[in-house]
Amino acid sequence: MSTNEFTALVSCRYPLQQAGMGGSATPELAAAVSEAGALGMLGAGGIPADAVADLLNRAGALTSAPIGINFLMPFVDPASVEVAAERVRVVEFFYGEPDAGLVERAHRGGAVVSWQVGSRREAQAAVAVGVDLLVAQGVEAGGHVRGEVGLVALLDEVLEVADVPVLAAGGIASAEAVAGVLAAGAAGARVGTRFLAAAEANIHPAYLEALVAAGPEDTVLTTTFSVFWPDAPHRVLRSCVEAAESLADPVAGYEGDPGRPIPTRSPSPPGRATTGQVAAMALYAGQSVGRVRRVEPAAAIVRELVSKLSD
Repeated sequence: MSTNEFTALVSCRYPLQQAGMGGSATPELAAAVSEAGALGMLGAGGIPADAVADLLNRAGALTSAPIGINFLMPFVDPASVEVAAERVRVVEFFYGEPDAGLVERAHRGGAVVSWQVGSRREAQAAVAVGVDLLVAQGVEAGGHVRGEVGLVALLDEVLEVADVPVLAAGGIASAEAVAGVLAAGAAGARVGTRFLAAAEANIHPAYLEALVAAGPEDTVLTTTFSVFWPDAPHRVLRSCVEAAESLADPVAGYEGDPGRPIPTRSPSPPGRATTGQVAAMALYAGQSVGRVRRVEPAAAIVRELVSKLSD
């Protein structure tokens, strides 16, 4: 694959980034994606610095290829950013106003800094505080959604004001879609939902089954799963909203052994170790979910997604 501005910046082979899906994107997934030539990502959420270091240790034991990590602004720990910036190629921020102080912290550690945006205004603000990379996220995306317009219109708006590489995110899950956003001017594609079906991802079997059975019309943008994170729209499978609304129990289930309670309407997605009312938990999915058809190794997903790109 010919080098472009994104692959040169982050030192990967393909203009493809796996979304840092908190709870679902394991070190094994990020490492496998990076080993296959794309940019694998971890999701840090609000975890402390020692937990971030543990995630990076696990990923580092599996690959020497570049990886990245995503921080959510409502929960970001500056100490975690500093730990990560010294050890990953890309530090990414999402869901908050671009912050010059955090960008500076990540730059001091030697990382490339990315900001995922949902509007032209937010893209301009991110460029103004010195980011190296932007991700334009259309409303088609699964998980938490910052903007209100579709990817095609948003990408056009962001490209007009950006002087850094721009990745396209939202509704991308096929080789044709990846090639399409590059043709539209993006420097790369960011894919989340398709990687939920990677063998290395941490999702509950019932969640995977629901994804495989779903089509674009089966997703909905909602604020249902807003415990701990109010007023933050997110795209999930419609079925889990209906199940959550009918659930009277204040605890939907438990995670791990001996088990951490998962409140009803928690934003945490169900992983392999989750027990309880899995169908009523946050089953994140983008409008590209129709392309999720089976479990595959992450490397196979990468190969398929970049198969329409010129060598």
